[in-house]
Amino acid sequence: MTEPFEVRFRGVRGSIACPGPATAGYGGNTACVELRCADRLIVIDAGTGLRELGAELAGQGPLEADILLSHTHLDHIIGLPFFTPLFDARNSFALRAGHLADRGGVRPVLERMLSPELFPVPLDGFAAELRCMDFHAGEVFALEGGVHVRTAPLDHPGGATGYRVEYGGRSVCYVSDTGHKAGEPNRDILGLIEGADVVIYDAAFTEEEFARHPHWGHSTWNEGVRLCDAAGAGRLVLFHHDPRRDDEAVDRLAAEAAECRPGTQAAREGMVLSL
Repeated sequence: MTEPFEVRFRGVRGSIACPGPATAGYGGNTACVELRCADRLIVIDAGTGLRELGAELAGQGPLEADILLSHTHLDHIIGLPFFTPLFDARNSFALRAGHLADRGGVRPVLERMLSPELFPVPLDGFAAELRCMDFHAGEVFALEGGVHVRTAPLDHPGGATGYRVEYGGRSVCYVSDTGHKAGEPNRDILGLIEGADVVIYDAAFTEEEFARHPHWGHSTWNEGVRLCDAAGAGRLVLFHHDPRRDDEAVDRLAAEAAECRPGTQAAREGMVLSL
């Protein structure tokens, strides 16, 4: 019997949380994706969507899980201090980042976010064990439970990391906060997503918006389609929706993308994919 491998979207927005009736359909929380590889919990990015996951996990310890950060811009880490399981001494988390190994590591960055001037609980104030682990984007590593992770560097100010999580012969790729060069497919991303079952891709911009901001480190659904087609990947899921884009606007982009590449869909909070 095949072990379950599920992807649940906890936060799908980029830049800043944008709650309200105009964004309720897709959700207003920032980036957070929950993976369940049988009994193993893996969280990719710790945006505001992490809070709801923490509320569901509260009191369920002892819990051992992995947190993979694409990078440390605020919208991708601001959920950490509101993640209830970090206040339970029975729990243990390994937090990994691939863009800071040569710049002092991820721990000092989190310590600055949780400094007394910005937040009342310091990083070492959590009751749970939180191990901060750095690597270089492009490395591969194994997690407990037979999970294999491949990584790749992304084109984003300050650096970012894309992930491919493989389990039981299936794979999901998380490629958020990356730019691209028109007409030049990113070879690192192509190698990462080759033959993947699901590709979660940064579609913050339209083509017109990207032309105005080519160096902001975000991409388009059009480039996601081109990459997935070239890499022979499976389902494309649009992610990191612009906070200015209401539900109707995301609907329109998703429809255009699905017409171009059938099966493409826009991520929404609470959406679950079973691989």
